[in-house]
Amino acid sequence: MKLYVGNLSFQTSETQLRELFATHGEVSSASIVMDRETGRPRGFGFVEFRDAAHARAAITALHGKNFDGRDLTVNEARAREGGGGGGGGRRGSW
Repeated sequence: MKLYVGNLSFQTSETQLRELFATHGEVSSASIVMDRETGRPRGFGFVEFRDAAHARAAITALHGKNFDGRDLTVNEARAREGGGGGGGGRRGSW
């Protein structure tokens, strides 16, 4: 199960993010989304758990928790809307 983690401090590293969530179960991946143009963090990321029960426990424990000076938003990640298929435009996925 993949989780969205919002309101991250711009100083939070992927290692710190993984360690925070690993206290609730085995994390298969943790990533912080970076701005393509500046290379700086955008303030949100994703954490993926192998076990959905562990992911739900992490949501319950960490949503609203202060981490690195910011109150986290943690919920189940939703698929991006739109996009898909070939073609030249960047429509619907941004």
